[in-house]
Amino acid sequence: MKSIHFFCLAFSFSIFSFAQQEIEQDTTRGTATIIHKNLGNIIEFNADAPILNQIAGAPKAFYTNFWEFGDGTFSKEENPKKTYKKNGEYTVRLWATNNYDTGKPPVTRPKKIKVTNTNDNFKEEASMDSALSLQRNREPIPNEEIVVVFSYKNTKTYTTNGKFFLFYNEAKYDADNFNLIETRPYHNEKEITDAIVYASKFDSDIYYASAKNAMMSLKAKPQDTTVRRNLPLTLEEAKFTYRNASQLRFENMEPNEERHVFYSLKTTKEMLKDTSAIISVRGVYVPDDSYDNHHVKDMEMEIVTSHDPNKMSSNATFLNYRLVRYKRPKFKIRFQNNGEGPASTIRLETDVPDMFDKTSIEVLDMYPKVKICPKYDVAYSCLDTTYTDKQAIFTFKNIYLPGSEQKNVKVYDSTKGFVQYRVKFSKDFHKEKTKSRTAIIFDKNEPIITNYSTTRFLPGISIGAKAGYNSFSDLKNSESYFIGATISPYKSYRWYWQVELLNSFHKFKNNTEIKEEIVDDGAIGFPYTERTTTNKSYNNIDWEIPVLVRYNVNNYIGLGAGIIGAFSVNEKQEQSILIEQFEGQGADLFLFDSSTTNAEVSESFTNFRKGFLVEATAGFARIGPSLGARYVFNLEEDYNYLQLYAIWKF
Repeated sequence: MKSIHFFCLAFSFSIFSFAQQEIEQDTTRGTATIIHKNLGNIIEFNADAPILNQIAGAPKAFYTNFWEFGDGTFSKEENPKKTYKKNGEYTVRLWATNNYDTGKPPVTRPKKIKVTNTNDNFKEEASMDSALSLQRNREPIPNEEIVVVFSYKNTKTYTTNGKFFLFYNEAKYDADNFNLIETRPYHNEKEITDAIVYASKFDSDIYYASAKNAMMSLKAKPQDTTVRRNLPLTLEEAKFTYRNASQLRFENMEPNEERHVFYSLKTTKEMLKDTSAIISVRGVYVPDDSYDNHHVKDMEMEIVTSHDPNKMSSNATFLNYRLVRYKRPKFKIRFQNNGEGPASTIRLETDVPDMFDKTSIEVLDMYPKVKICPKYDVAYSCLDTTYTDKQAIFTFKNIYLPGSEQKNVKVYDSTKGFVQYRVKFSKDFHKEKTKSRTAIIFDKNEPIITNYSTTRFLPGISIGAKAGYNSFSDLKNSESYFIGATISPYKSYRWYWQVELLNSFHKFKNNTEIKEEIVDDGAIGFPYTERTTTNKSYNNIDWEIPVLVRYNVNNYIGLGAGIIGAFSVNEKQEQSILIEQFEGQGADLFLFDSSTTNAEVSESFTNFRKGFLVEATAGFARIGPSLGARYVFNLEEDYNYLQLYAIWKF
């Protein structure tokens, strides 16, 4: 007995200790401190960050830093060096991201620094190869802050005034993914509060990429910075796709000048917590107020719970099963070489669920940027795609991807790569959740296993029309027909719920009641026999509300069980009483008087009853017509019944 008590105590203590560890991991956050050092007119920045808590089995944990220097410039270097052009006080911000670490990213307080030794002739190195660029400091985590950098460039040969927009919170999701908590412009950009006025003129010196008609443009989601012409259409489409927007106006932008605006976005607790989901923001840049020529750029982001450079994600996190037949979901596999030397071969072994057709895979983009391998061996860099029964294998051949620990590697992003592809659905696929992940192999090293990328279908709603006959074996002359409607998830694969509302018209008679008694009435002068015969008939309108759980055995057979509640919306009762008086007793009776009384009673919302049911259907179990049989066990009165019906689900 003591040993049992000791085991219980030890088990309880271990559970308590585990819970305490989990709470500590989830709530404790470290602090990264900004450290700066003056080296003449150069300032060197460093981050004093907490010790990393390594994820078991993952590559070595490390920090990536994003610096905002307070003058409109930024850096992704670990320990950047900065030269300011003007003396003054600047607010420096740091966002340190913990990769392969089990904790949350550390927080950093902005630090004000005073600059007194500047270089007026210093010119920032040009970083933009297009007119519009969107960047972020890290992937979004629910209830964390991220920074989106909106970079724009004047590609004209003259000074311009213009405007730009950042759209966020995609309308296809019920909850907002972001709250805009701060906008930090550094070149006197002003918020636009008035209505937008369109110039309706175009700069004829540029070539344009535009849709042939408005409908095509509305259907096409912009993904690049190609110059477009129809600004009203672009903005209307963006307002349809996103719920929120920030609008800023700029002035006096010199030719080839680059500017950056920093948006701090707080991810909401309600944002999608599926770590394989892809969400986006959209930038629209109008470089010259005199014309409607503009640039559009979408930036996709992957929702994560921890920062891992090796990751698989998809835009098919939630799909509408009614509409997916001809859609082609996109997947993206990200990877990073964290070694001390370059990788020449990278192999991505990716699960492809049965619901997708592996042979339809189309590679949309990749990095390193290479050609698709031909069917024969080549010496140049290329991407090869092969298939097994359950996988697609992408292999980068003859490449050079530097390692993050490699000497003289200064550009951190150069150690990263990705493959983005899309795939068709198979001819016959069911409405079920799928999971897939990728094994990433650098040269001959051990594989790194990514997270699961999950594909789910939205429940959808299926409305059904139902009609049939109720057979009451215990009721006399019973006739009962019903019509009704059902509601259930659209074309569920196996288990699903179903709720019904049935309106039935029911006629029946109770068994005849006969009562005899001997009456000794002095008025007549002799005793007699009085017989009372009572007949009752009912004409009811009933409502039945079944709630059941159903299971599709296959495409044609379905089973179900549940509970049912019913009541009479209108109950009309007709009663006939026949009173007969007989002289004599026993078998020798002589009728000497009789009378009949008829009565009618009508009541509403009475006779509530409940029970449970079992059923089976045959036909098209998931969608379409089928026939069914249901048996209802009534818990209140002694009349169970069999229900035969036809149903069509839409």
